[in-house]
Formats: sequence, structure tokens, C-alpha cells
Amino acid sequence: MFDMFGMMNKVKEMQAKMKEAQDNLKHIRVTAEAGGGMVQATVSGERRLLKVEFDESLMNPNDKEMLADLVVAAVNKALDEAGERAKEEMKKHTEGMLPNIPGLDLSSFGL
Repeated sequence: MFDMFGMMNKVKEMQAKMKEAQDNLKHIRVTAEAGGGMVQATVSGERRLLKVEFDESLMNPNDKEMLADLVVAAVNKALDEAGERAKEEMKKHTEGMLPNIPGLDLSSFGL
């Protein structure tokens, strides 16, 4: 027989775990670099850019385009890594909560 009360409790438990996992994302920090460490970008698990650092040797007006390219590369790399860490965090908190249903893609929810 279908247990509606049990199902509702499971849904509430899953919601609580999802919220906890999402709250933990703001504590994740990922730093990536480009140009052999000449540019470093730090992002949060919420995929927000927090800081960009440059090697002083890049502060040449003639190398403006190269600096911009290195910043883009470092930020994108950090965002990709933060996205992966966020997925791991969400999976860790929701593991075993949802059935493995073929074709069900929850990646847009960070799972």
C-alpha cells in the first residue's frame, strides 16, 4: 500500500538536505590560474567571482589584450572547477534520497 505520509516525510527530508547543501556552497572557494600563475581567479561554490590577482609583470599597457585573455581563462577555469565541486557537494547531501531513474536528469538542480 502506498504510504503518503512516509513519502511526504521523505520529501521534507530531501528539501532540508538540499537547502543544507546549497548553504554549504557559499563556503566553497576555488582558485584557478592561467599563464603559469600570472593570473589567479577565486570563485565561490555559488559560481561568483570573488577575487582576481595579477602578476605585476602583466601591468604593461602593451600587453592589455594578453592580460584580458588570461583573466578570462583563469575565471572560466575557476568557474568550471567550482561547478564540479558544487555538484559533488549536492550529491553528497542527497545521495540515496532519490531513486536512480533512467533518463531523469537533475543536473540543472546541481545533482
